[in-house]
Amino acid sequence: MKRFGFHESPVLASRPAFWRARLVVIVLMLGFTALGAKALNVQILSNEFLQRQGERRYERTLVLQASRGKILDRSGSVVLASSMPARAIWTIPEDFHKASEKQVAELARLLDTKPAELRRLTRDEDKNFVYLQRQVAMDKAKAIQQLKIPGVHQLAETRRFYPEGEVMAHIVGFTNIEDRGIEGIELAFNDLLSGQPGSRRVIKDRLGRVIEDVQAVVPPVDGQNLQLSIDAGIQFDTYTALNAAMKAHQARAAAAIVLDTRTGEILAMVNLPSYDPNNTSERTGQALRNRVVTDTFEPGSIMKPFTAALALDEGKITTQTQFDTGNGRYSYQGAVISDVSRNGVLDVGGIIQRSSNIGMTMISERLSSQAMWEKFSALGFGRVPQTHFPGMASGRLRPWQRWRPIERATMAYGYGLSVSLLQVAHAYTVFARNGDMVSLSLLRREGQPTSVQVYTPQVARLMRGMLEAAAGPDGAKRARVQGYRVAGKSGTARKIVDGQYSKTKYRGSFVGLAPVSDPRIVVAVSIDEPSTGGYYGGRVAAPVFSDIVSSTLRRLGVRPDAPLDSLVAVAEQGKRTQ
Repeated sequence: MKRFGFHESPVLASRPAFWRARLVVIVLMLGFTALGAKALNVQILSNEFLQRQGERRYERTLVLQASRGKILDRSGSVVLASSMPARAIWTIPEDFHKASEKQVAELARLLDTKPAELRRLTRDEDKNFVYLQRQVAMDKAKAIQQLKIPGVHQLAETRRFYPEGEVMAHIVGFTNIEDRGIEGIELAFNDLLSGQPGSRRVIKDRLGRVIEDVQAVVPPVDGQNLQLSIDAGIQFDTYTALNAAMKAHQARAAAAIVLDTRTGEILAMVNLPSYDPNNTSERTGQALRNRVVTDTFEPGSIMKPFTAALALDEGKITTQTQFDTGNGRYSYQGAVISDVSRNGVLDVGGIIQRSSNIGMTMISERLSSQAMWEKFSALGFGRVPQTHFPGMASGRLRPWQRWRPIERATMAYGYGLSVSLLQVAHAYTVFARNGDMVSLSLLRREGQPTSVQVYTPQVARLMRGMLEAAAGPDGAKRARVQGYRVAGKSGTARKIVDGQYSKTKYRGSFVGLAPVSDPRIVVAVSIDEPSTGGYYGGRVAAPVFSDIVSSTLRRLGVRPDAPLDSLVAVAEQGKRTQ
């Protein structure tokens, strides 16, 4: 066998091609150069850009909620609405799925829901944020925190609380889950109550924890407190009296309002049925209706004083003018107008006291449609009241050019037009004052109110005397108040059902003022569809008026103005009706 020496080995003797070695070196150098260039670009040239991109993925603007202002009654000592701390419970679905069945069941119990519902909310693991429940009370939130459930976190927020519940519900209203007013005062003055939220720009990690601030904090500006004209004590008394009457007469609904005739402030406004604004399940349906301002109805006889006052003001009649109402039936313009009883010859005071439709028809014959329309418009009928409260109804008052003579007659005694209880109470301030109608307010007033002259002072005083007789022993005697002289008018109107006047459904009303010697308040009461104990306004609404006037005047510290014999008479009447 032929042997080769070491230096003669063909493998060792062969040399690799030089170009291959250079290629390898070049490739390695290019690789290191590329890595160096990339590092230079990332670390130096694009550092700010990439940092901004990263921050965008984890940077958040936190809204710093302003504290919503309180709503107070006129005294400033009774809180009607305030904000309380609460927590929003949220989770990261991917982490929440690590929770045990026992933890999920306990969480569902605290949130008043079912475990299956929590599983449904968190089934999408791609989400990084899911609300489980908002506005959770602090005691429940603390209990949830102690469970230490994986992926469950909390955010600070507030919830609105209404201490007076259903007594103040229709006035105060309520807010939604985002703390925005959607009913009542909460809606009407939402911007004032809300204030201005602040902001905080931060970087968070995936668990929602704040790592650092990236901008200066803009502090929130808290909302203002509101002091209403409502007197919490008068409101409660009104609610109590109205609720008792509604139950006694098994009525469909009821409403009442109390006005301060000197300032135009609304001291009380009650609607039944009501609801608890703290309970979201009750905030639906007919219970939300503020019937004092939204419901309109044909007023019936409570309109008669306005027509009579117009005729007196224009000199078309005097207090001595006589009207023969006959036997209680009167043919007029192809229709028969009737009274409840035979009244014979009456003057204007007798027409008001006896509530004669025939007498009012005869008075309307001396008036023009235009004059009646202008006076009713001046009283606020057919126009939206200017009280800055949501849902105000304008009522219905057709243009006078389209009135037929029979319509002029029916409007004279309260049919053919529609009004709200607020409008009626407001209009009656002309009789409580010197013929001028004061502007209304739901906020406590500091200065003097504005007013509009509607009747002369002489006519206002005359009508006040007639209304006192209408609420006296020979009128709506159930409206009388021990110790005080009162004046007012009852009204009983048939309701329209399917376009026709019902023979079984009525609305009984009473509107009046007290004390007559120096009127301080106007009270209007409406009982809708009473089904037991009568339906006439003098029977179902007048006693509520009496109760409200009695408690209100005593709360206001108004001195009695009735003579002693009147006190005895009212006391005896009270014993007979018990």
